[in-house]
Amino acid sequence: GKTIAFCLPLVTRLSALGGRPRAKHPRALVLLPTRELATQVHTALAPLAAAAGLTTTTVFGGVSQRPQVAALARGVDVLVACPGRLEDLMNQGLVRLDDVVISVLDEADHMADLGFLPGVKRILDRTAPDGQRLLFSATLDNGVDVLVRRYLTNPVTHSVDDDPTTEPDMEHHVLTVSNSDKPGVVRELASGQGRSVLFMRTKHGARKLAKELTQAGVPAVDLHGNLNQNARDRNLAQFRDGRVRVLVATDVAARGIHVDDVALVVHVDPPAEHKAYLHRSGRT
Repeated sequence: GKTIAFCLPLVTRLSALGGRPRAKHPRALVLLPTRELATQVHTALAPLAAAAGLTTTTVFGGVSQRPQVAALARGVDVLVACPGRLEDLMNQGLVRLDDVVISVLDEADHMADLGFLPGVKRILDRTAPDGQRLLFSATLDNGVDVLVRRYLTNPVTHSVDDDPTTEPDMEHHVLTVSNSDKPGVVRELASGQGRSVLFMRTKHGARKLAKELTQAGVPAVDLHGNLNQNARDRNLAQFRDGRVRVLVATDVAARGIHVDDVALVVHVDPPAEHKAYLHRSGRT
């Protein structure tokens, strides 16, 4: 829902402006914290943009920059990007943002938490100062105040409250177990009939648990920052299409990653802060 909430007005407004993008000069920018989110948002955006005759592309690290550079050189209307690779291409003079009239910052508070804030500010400083800017997140907090003050003029705030009538039936359980019993309990939880996402604090922990579960007869794939992009795409695809029913992930998967019919989320390692608990649990 959140993705469509910014994709539709972005496409509508850009179509109304008319014209074509110049080479290396996108006209709209969507910034996201992770490659998975960038890919997922682009998947939702691309058919809407195509229907309006607009072009789109993605820019993120972990893959060759050559196809990204080629797409930008041809001229794109909407650029979906992660801050690191985008700044890299800007510094190489391969993309310029002075034609950007609409900027969207998705998972804005997470950008702040991850330390992307300085880069995000440098990027937004290069966009047209009179352009439209939108900040989106399932949880907004003080971390984004600096962006609101600096980049938004007379902002309108839209807040969607939790409506108890539409809340999914979600049960929360706390299991108090000893360290020696924990692996067995986790294995038991993971071997249920439905899809499960198991959250770990570290990349090493996620890799190790996925391997241990697989060896114990519960096929599992891992998702974390140490995997290259091909492995991340492959593992997520296996989980999405049902070949594997267990995904062991770090908080890289806590936000926005959408997979249908996840029956169970297990916080194998407790989250570092309350927002992460909310986002992780929201994968069900």
